[in-house]
Amino acid sequence: MFQVAERLSRIKPSPTVVLSGKVAARVAAGHDVLGLVAGEPDFDTPDNIKQAAIDAIRRGDTKYTAIDGTPALKQAISAKFERENGLSYAPDEIIVSTGGKQVIFNALMASVSAGDEVVIPAPYWVSYPEMVALAEGTPVIVPCAADNGFKMTPEQLDAAITPRTRWVILNSPSNPSGAAYSADEMKALTDVLVRHPHVWVLTDDIYEHLTYEGFKAVTPARIEPSLIDRTLTMNGVSKSYCMTGWRIGYAGGPKPLIKAMSAIQSHSTTNASSISQAAAVEALNGPQGFIAEHVARFERRRDMVVAAFNAIDGLACHKPDGAFYVFPSCAGLIGAATPSGEIIRTDEDFVLYLLETAGVGLVHGAAFGMSPYFRLSYAAADEKLMQALERIGSACARLSFAKPQRRAAG
Repeated sequence: MFQVAERLSRIKPSPTVVLSGKVAARVAAGHDVLGLVAGEPDFDTPDNIKQAAIDAIRRGDTKYTAIDGTPALKQAISAKFERENGLSYAPDEIIVSTGGKQVIFNALMASVSAGDEVVIPAPYWVSYPEMVALAEGTPVIVPCAADNGFKMTPEQLDAAITPRTRWVILNSPSNPSGAAYSADEMKALTDVLVRHPHVWVLTDDIYEHLTYEGFKAVTPARIEPSLIDRTLTMNGVSKSYCMTGWRIGYAGGPKPLIKAMSAIQSHSTTNASSISQAAAVEALNGPQGFIAEHVARFERRRDMVVAAFNAIDGLACHKPDGAFYVFPSCAGLIGAATPSGEIIRTDEDFVLYLLETAGVGLVHGAAFGMSPYFRLSYAAADEKLMQALERIGSACARLSFAKPQRRAAG
């Protein structure tokens, strides 16, 4: 009889993958479902990036590369960090992996031992605490209130740090809330970290280019240069360059950490795809103008979605500064009865009700460590979003209470 490894008892399957599977199953069964679960741009990879991959194939660049990335891609990453973030990383301080997820996984596996703590603001990307648990560490979750824009305060960070704290993970702009720290807000956090020299910083900057209304994302080591020797600055080409399937993530950090991460990678995936690396070189070095065009379209969609949710009784939606998600509260609908008489007791009940009766696939807030909320990805065509919002509004209108309820403040 097959028996799974004990370490798997520490983790749960990715909720976003589970919800995507449920959406796919309903579609396969013939149901009309609008899936707004996946966090990937609906725009295609730019043609110049595709052509770079085709050229690499024709050149015969189809062999193994260095474990931690090709010299050409490392040079492009180093130039990007210098140009956009004011950070200087040598080739042996850079690693290229099969997506940003592998970068984070390698870092935690290389540095976290049993009993070590990792501070994670909530709501969080679903994989952060699971990766910490796989590394036998302890996730320390810091709930970040909607009335503070889902952002961690310096006081919360300071209170969460103990002698066992190994890392704090920062994700700005954030998945799932779209929250982003201003330069002043980030400086307040880095001031705390300066006082705790044993704590390292893992910053997930994957959405850095996707910000709105002139907001500019900032990265911790740029705000506080003294932290660079204990900061891993992670990024990738998936979101900004519409390359989710190409699977290229990268990071800059202290040489000993990068060396340890490369050792782990050498026994798992070895190098990232040689063709994808060639495409990523063109992504980072080539024309960047399309990003602003995509951001303008995302911003319009964001405004449409936020307005629609705030017009639905029982829902309240904060306007995010970045990424392509909204994270509305459904607190005003908890306790409501569906037309079939079932009671909505949790945010998971709510999203399953929408999936089964309205044909809209979303992710419940508990998956991201915060209830009662839910996540919608507006990285989808306008027509699809409008249709989904109409369905959600109609489904919410069909819910009822035994007595009048006050609208949630969110």
